Amino acid sequence: MVSSPPRPIRIGSRKSQLALVQTHWVQDELQQKFSDRKFEVHTMNTQGDKILDVALAKIGDKGLFTKELELGMLQNEIDFAVHSLKDLPTNLPEGLMLGCITEREDPADALVVHANHQAKQLDTLPEGAVIGTSSLRRLAQLRYHYPHLSFKDIRGNLNTRLQKLDSGEYDAIILAVAGLKRLDMAERVHQVIPPEISLHAVGQGALGIECRSKDAEILELLKVLEHSSTTACCYAERSFLRELEGGCQVPIGVNTSIEGDSLTLTGMVASLDGQKLIKDSVVGTVAEAEDLGIQLAHKLRDQGAGEILAAIFAEVGRG
Repeated sequence: MVSSPPRPIRIGSRKSQLALVQTHWVQDELQQKFSDRKFEVHTMNTQGDKILDVALAKIGDKGLFTKELELGMLQNEIDFAVHSLKDLPTNLPEGLMLGCITEREDPADALVVHANHQAKQLDTLPEGAVIGTSSLRRLAQLRYHYPHLSFKDIRGNLNTRLQKLDSGEYDAIILAVAGLKRLDMAERVHQVIPPEISLHAVGQGALGIECRSKDAEILELLKVLEHSSTTACCYAERSFLRELEGGCQVPIGVNTSIEGDSLTLTGMVASLDGQKLIKDSVVGTVAEAEDLGIQLAHKLRDQGAGEILAAIFAEVGRG
């Protein structure tokens, strides 16, 4: 008697070009490791993909780019979903878990300037230059360091944002270095913004693969994609964000590094107007990653982060 082949594994993804590039990378990696299995990509539109005429912070961020994919997993339509980790909330629905974190691409923010501009660095942009960003985190930090620049919300996927820049709607825009690199557009980066100016988003540059909590088969498959040092850094960052009760659209930034067994986590909270910015760091062992995130959150709260966040929640809502 011939046994039937194992069932296909269904991978969930958003429909944007960047999401599909990331998901197909995961698909290819798994297909190479498990040649006897078939891996299929199933795409879905999320709320964040559908609502493009409202600022992200005003929509609310609870599952903005993940909810539909999570429903697909809970209804057994897909087996796991590939996310940009920065889009994945720190508290996941019951029955789902973060099954794997992949090796991180450069997590920094990038300045991309209109072709007609001579100035290609934040320090040299003229007063009143219009900078496009949909991120309150980027907005708050850049307002703090460059109060003479103007800022304007920008929505749409990465290609749409670049088209808006090229058409002259903005003098420059801020994007993630990782996204540009993954789409083979690294040449569009005019400045990799240093962490002294802009701490990156929690999880930025890494892929988070979400799956059902009790799906042992899928969890076993995903082990081959796990990157241990990236995982430690991102668990510290997500713990920090969770403890501060911040969401993806709140001006909270991080930077994490590992040397040997030592992990350094830097975190920042800023007001939307850029008038207040609190930053501090903690150091500990890699094994203490999540505890370090909690420690840093308490450290910033002691310095007034709670009041800053309360004012932001009152202005834009918790989502």
